[in-house]
Amino acid sequence: MTALRIGVLGASRIAEKAIVGPAQDLGHRIVAVAARDPRRAEAFAEKYGVERVLGSYRDVVEDTEVDVVYNPLANGLHAPWNLAAIAAGKPVLSEKPFARNENEAATVAKAARDAGVPVLEGFHYLFHPVTRRAFALAGDGELGRIERVEVRMAMPAPADDDPRWSLELAGGALMDLGCYGIHLMRALGAVSVDGLGGAPEIVRAQAEQRSPGVDARCDVEFAFPGGASGLSTNSMVAEDYSFTIRIMGSDGEVLVHDFIRPDRDDRLTVRTSAEERVEHAGTRPSYTYQLEAFAAHVRHGAPLPFGVDDAVTNMAYVDAAYRAAGLAPR
Repeated sequence: MTALRIGVLGASRIAEKAIVGPAQDLGHRIVAVAARDPRRAEAFAEKYGVERVLGSYRDVVEDTEVDVVYNPLANGLHAPWNLAAIAAGKPVLSEKPFARNENEAATVAKAARDAGVPVLEGFHYLFHPVTRRAFALAGDGELGRIERVEVRMAMPAPADDDPRWSLELAGGALMDLGCYGIHLMRALGAVSVDGLGGAPEIVRAQAEQRSPGVDARCDVEFAFPGGASGLSTNSMVAEDYSFTIRIMGSDGEVLVHDFIRPDRDDRLTVRTSAEERVEHAGTRPSYTYQLEAFAAHVRHGAPLPFGVDDAVTNMAYVDAAYRAAGLAPR
């Protein structure tokens, strides 16, 4: 595959794991970066071997030597700069969530469809074998009829000035973490699984606010058409990191120990009446699988597991969860 020339918006912490490492692993080039603080962009470029530091985000998206754009900016800046990249004809790998809300997501999706420009929302977990194996176990009958799905996400509190605490920049636990749980419930519901039977609906949600409108914790409960229940718990004020999936059925259950960072822990623990076993799905990073699939799509039209319409639907669920918790959508 021809190497992609990647332009990066911002000098974010996530970029090392989400784009720099995968690009190095796969032989792609990080050719340009820009940040609000030029000194941060220069430090980023020096640390990761980025070829050029440009003066602005717009310079990156309009640069003729940039093939694709990686957008890890604050949540409130995802849609505007996704739109800018689309207008420049540049495919975009956008960090989640896709936009601030459903309406904004729909605007981006329409622009991408009209221009024929690929835009992928970065739900990297779904590209990894650990998630695919968990879904397969749910569907192959070993666990029996699925009765409950739990996605638990927790992390220590970001610094006080972190954009994830900013209402203006579309912060909050549901935006940063809960979008994963919602996406996973929807993705699993789309698989032919006894007890699930399709897309779930939100039953209730409860949030704890750190400041007016900004959730430090948010729990969302779901009901599947087939009778199973679901729970997505999300905390940005926990003592430690924890990212687990538990799928429980009438005959057993599977626990994914870290679906966000399987490169650190790729275990699936399967418990049935007959046995308890631990499976390993491989520690190749989920972000590497994601970039590999995105590059194959951009270069060769290879199919992706979800597209811009999925991103709009996911943001509709996020909006609905906020309303159910008594908060306004972003």
